[in-house]
Amino acid sequence: MAAGTKSAKRTRLSTRDRLLDAAGLLLAEVGMERISTNLICERAGLTPPALYYYFSDKFEVIVALGERLMDRQNEALVRWIERHADAGIAAYAANTEELLRETAEITEADPGGAWVERALHSSPRLEHVRIASHRHVTDLLTQAFSAHLPGVPRDKVWLRVRMLVEFGYMAIELLHAEPETPRDTILAETARMQRLVIEDFLAAR
Repeated sequence: MAAGTKSAKRTRLSTRDRLLDAAGLLLAEVGMERISTNLICERAGLTPPALYYYFSDKFEVIVALGERLMDRQNEALVRWIERHADAGIAAYAANTEELLRETAEITEADPGGAWVERALHSSPRLEHVRIASHRHVTDLLTQAFSAHLPGVPRDKVWLRVRMLVEFGYMAIELLHAEPETPRDTILAETARMQRLVIEDFLAAR
């Protein structure tokens, strides 16, 4: 690849991330209804043509924000699965709080991350991003768990894990919806309930 092409590619990626970072911050400040492509461009210090090179409207921007956030969360999940794979179900059960905490930290580090998650729940035009990502997470965890659960039907594992995944993300949203409740309490209680469900797989086995 020519040097000029590499430089242009880096510039395009940088511009896209600038737009997404600006949109995330604005989403936290003005909400889903008031955010606009013009506001995003103004905050990013870019012209509208720069935005429309990547996105057709504000919904595409928010979709990209959601996909970026969930990709980062999913990368942490893969690392967590690999970290505890050799120790089996007991290790997965014992370390659910670790995964919850890492996921929450990634969400909070992303510009407007908590508000991005809310938008993915509140808008019918955006919920497909959340559902697709949560199903992908469920598939990854089902594969990891099933490797240690011979004889347990995969569809039973998948359904239970799918519910655990949804519960975990709801708990992370609760961190921001209930700031008066201690953060560590929410994470510990969520992990305790998830651990009980995962350990129940051992009895099923």
